[in-house]
Amino acid sequence: MARTLLGYICFSIFLIYYMLRRRRHLSLDTNIEEFLQEHNNLLLIQYSYSDIKKKTKHFRDKLGQGGFGSVYKGKLRSGNLVAIKMLATSKGNGQDFINEVATIGRIHHVNVVRLIGFCFEGSKRALVYDFMPNGSLDKYIFTQEQKGTIYSNSWEKMYKIALGVAHGIEYLHQGCDMQILHFDIKPHNVLLDEHYTPKISDFGLAKLYPTNENTVPLTAARGTIGYIAPELFYKSMGGVSHKADVYSFGMLLMDMVGRRKNVNPFADASSQFYFPSWIYDKLIQGEDMEMEDATEYDKIIARKLIIVALSCIQMKPIDRPSLSKVIEMLESPTELLQMPPRPFLASPLERVEDGHTIIESTPISESSSYSLSYNSMIQSN
Repeated sequence: MARTLLGYICFSIFLIYYMLRRRRHLSLDTNIEEFLQEHNNLLLIQYSYSDIKKKTKHFRDKLGQGGFGSVYKGKLRSGNLVAIKMLATSKGNGQDFINEVATIGRIHHVNVVRLIGFCFEGSKRALVYDFMPNGSLDKYIFTQEQKGTIYSNSWEKMYKIALGVAHGIEYLHQGCDMQILHFDIKPHNVLLDEHYTPKISDFGLAKLYPTNENTVPLTAARGTIGYIAPELFYKSMGGVSHKADVYSFGMLLMDMVGRRKNVNPFADASSQFYFPSWIYDKLIQGEDMEMEDATEYDKIIARKLIIVALSCIQMKPIDRPSLSKVIEMLESPTELLQMPPRPFLASPLERVEDGHTIIESTPISESSSYSLSYNSMIQSN
């Protein structure tokens, strides 16, 4: 009798779980179907799942994996190589899939990755992009064996990558009929083609809003630790706007110059330091940067990138430049650039949500090294 009752309870729980999961998938499918019907003018190819399997040779060549799912190398009938992102269980009623198609599907820019098509078939969802043979920028900054690939060819190439990313973000903010906020600008989401031309990718967290509105309402912070603008988690800093991407871009520049991540929440604070604060003091005191085998021209480029980065990571959005101004600064002679005020620092508290690292914050003094310190430049090299 007891076994029968236990079995009945277990079956009931399973049935309820199955019905809730099925209802969620039906709601998710409805959202995506309605979106595709409303935007049937998008110039994208819709592939079947069998097409996807053929193009990837049954997912033989895996390029990477993340919270969103996995990316595989594929080939079209034309012979062109593509990167196919197979989305994991969709979050927010298919919002990640919709975000990608709604943003990249409607735009074309040399510094934004091109979306060729998609697959929406049952529970299978895929996005098909141009293949980027040089992968993502993070491996050239953070991976020891790849660090010299770009830098050894002079800092000029790194400067061009920075300028290209800035042009891509400016286009998202000002070049479309809707403003597009990316909310996840970081080295991992900058892809490089065969000529090392940068392409902004991964629009799963993006938001679209009218060009005549200055701020966008958000119910929760979004992004990756170390790149999230303070106003996303500390509301008194100001409203959320395109300046959030400016902050992220500034932290990306810091990564490029320092050749390492600039926030390590797990670091031992006694032996670590925060690179932006350290490099600010260096420049203010007129000291030379510690750059091995760098020419004077390389140092000039690095100084320019640092000044622009420090301008971008000002704590209050109103104190940061627009991307148009950032491009103007990057294209100006270094000696004409003025040092911005020292950025006020904040201490992030980390949590993970939907595959992305989310942080909350409380303000701390500049002298504190809690959660914002990192290995010295000499140690990391």
